[in-house]
Amino acid sequence: MIYLKTVIITGSAQGFGYEMLKVFRENDFNCVMCDINENKINESIKELEKTNSKGEIFSYYLDVTKPESIQELIDKVINKFNKIDIWINNAGVNQETKLFYDLELNDISKLIDIDLKGVMYSSNLITKVMLKQNEGSIYNVEGLGSDDAKMEKFALYGTSKRAVTYFTEAMQKELKSTNIIVGKITPGIMKTNFVNHSINDNEFKLDEKTKNIYNILGDYPETIARNIVPKIINNKKKNPQFIWLTKRLAFKRFLTSVFKKRDIF
Repeated sequence: MIYLKTVIITGSAQGFGYEMLKVFRENDFNCVMCDINENKINESIKELEKTNSKGEIFSYYLDVTKPESIQELIDKVINKFNKIDIWINNAGVNQETKLFYDLELNDISKLIDIDLKGVMYSSNLITKVMLKQNEGSIYNVEGLGSDDAKMEKFALYGTSKRAVTYFTEAMQKELKSTNIIVGKITPGIMKTNFVNHSINDNEFKLDEKTKNIYNILGDYPETIARNIVPKIINNKKKNPQFIWLTKRLAFKRFLTSVFKKRDIF
């Protein structure tokens, strides 16, 4: 009997999470789709099933702000596939492009619960499982603010992502003597609903300055997923960071933007 590896990606019913899951499926992984949008899960499962694979698909309605929901998911997946090889913390929400003092207090709490505490809850629980397995990989998705860059009207989101990076590096340090790999995924700017939808799925318009920068630097999630997922699958090194929008690529994009217009957003 051939052993097939299992991957779980939070927030994987759409966008970057879904595109990563699709590439894993093409590589014969058992793929676990979990998301808080149940309707989107049902739609995306049908699409994912069209991809040929030796692996199975499992779906679960997941609220990353509730540890009991994460634990139930872990228990169900272990019961079905016996092991979890890769866990990717991808679920997240954006803030509205507002100054920090114009944000609602409830929105501040909700974003931190999802973007930061959700990563910490999931990492805490899956690490316990991987320690028992004596192996496994955990990857956290970085974002604006992870590299300590500051951008106006993104104070809340940037703070959460900077904290995720610190937390990931602290995890790496604490797990250095184990067989668990902890890594960072740095995708850059992607054309997904995340870019112009806020915490409560409210759509907002990008201002022209932001839109122009996104058009220069942005990419489609499937492009980035196809670059990064094979690196995750083949990685054996501790503390990896898989970066799509490198400084070199960003510089090249700005340099050629005068002659080569990109209209992604």
